[in-house]
Amino acid sequence: MSKKTIESKNPSFIQAINISNNWCKDWAEELISDEVLADRLSELISSRNGLRGFFAYTLSDIECTLLDKLPTSLLYMFIEKGLPVVEITFKNLIMSSAQIINHNRDKNHDYKEKSEIISERCTLLLQSLDTKLVTKEAKRIIKNLDQMGNSFDSSIKYDQEQKNFIRQKINNLAIKKGHI
Repeated sequence: MSKKTIESKNPSFIQAINISNNWCKDWAEELISDEVLADRLSELISSRNGLRGFFAYTLSDIECTLLDKLPTSLLYMFIEKGLPVVEITFKNLIMSSAQIINHNRDKNHDYKEKSEIISERCTLLLQSLDTKLVTKEAKRIIKNLDQMGNSFDSSIKYDQEQKNFIRQKINNLAIKKGHI
């Protein structure tokens, strides 16, 4: 079993990915309980790099089923963390949705499938989080979508097909949550 504590209160992005990987594997092998994992992850995602690293790992690793199974203790912790969890989940939903369009254009079916998994995981998580925060963030994104982009600094804007698909994903989320 891996080390149970974080050596630094502010791990790097890569350290956070590795920590998440180790803890999720321990959880999958039933070496730690849902509650212990939630406690550990609460500390990890308190930092920006920890939050980014955790979601980068758990959303993109096909073998990691943590978000697919979403233990109640983890869901409560995410709800308690509030807006940062909602924001990063939406960012990943937007990026993965735009990438689905790109991979489809490039006929790269393997990458498209991975982006679809990330998008679906984000959708399922957003459906479980605080409705008011999710709704507020969804409205903000829709309002600002024309200024958003698919590059780190948003210098390359989403094209119309990507924006339409992102809007569709967000609208489908609202329909599934029963808020339309």
